[in-house]
Amino acid sequence: MKKILTALMIVCTFVLIGCGGGKGTDGKFRIVTSFYPMYLHAINLTKGVEGVEVVNLTAPQTGCLHDYQITTEDMKTLAGGDVFVANGFGMESFLDKAAEVSDLKVIDLSKAEKINPVETDGEVNPHVWLSITYAKQQVIELCNQLSQIDPDHSIDYKKNALDYVTKLDALREEMHDQLDFLPNKDIVTFHEAFPYFAKEFDLNIVAVIEREPGTEPTPKELAETIDKLNTLSVKVIFTEPQYSPSAAQTIANETGAKIYTLDPIVTGEAVPANADENMNTLKAALQ
Repeated sequence: MKKILTALMIVCTFVLIGCGGGKGTDGKFRIVTSFYPMYLHAINLTKGVEGVEVVNLTAPQTGCLHDYQITTEDMKTLAGGDVFVANGFGMESFLDKAAEVSDLKVIDLSKAEKINPVETDGEVNPHVWLSITYAKQQVIELCNQLSQIDPDHSIDYKKNALDYVTKLDALREEMHDQLDFLPNKDIVTFHEAFPYFAKEFDLNIVAVIEREPGTEPTPKELAETIDKLNTLSVKVIFTEPQYSPSAAQTIANETGAKIYTLDPIVTGEAVPANADENMNTLKAALQ
């Protein structure tokens, strides 16, 4: 009987090892993402991969994490994860705190190759995922790191990464075909989310309404934006669906500008769907 019990214990040990060693009691390999753009990267890389689960740390409607304060519940979520995926570049102010969670591997996608960050008011702008070129680099970096941390699923991650990068390439080509020859390229945006997007498609951001979402522009800033808009042949303002357009409406009332919506892809269903909407919006606004 002793020999049988010993043999069973050995078999059980090997079964548990083969399950991927996730922190959860179900043995799953758990990937926690900081916010929606990182969640999109992760779910595309793990699509159809058995034993791997992706959990988004923040609510989908949170938007950009500029001043997000990590909660006790968030810390519990991180403690139950194997990997934490972050955008980096200062987007997640709580990144150091997350790194202190025992056994949690942190993947900081600011380490991706070929991303040249731009600065806004002397600070690195973190919205790199809005450049399709840089989003691709983030996906490649995530694939490489996941493959090292979880080698059992390396082939699956690489196959999914290739499929997703191919879709992003096709999307970028289509958007260039549609946007490169627009007669007007000057835009006013809601906040500092779009420099990488503008650079990718040769748009010129002449003014930004709110430097930080939720921080109303001062009367002087409003006046400056109004003056800049009045110099443009096509007066358009782009708000974001995650934030109140009240300041933009005030400026539109003073200038006769039309208001359109550009999505920084921090909520929604998928990158291609949101990007297609942005493309069609720009075409309608800037023709």
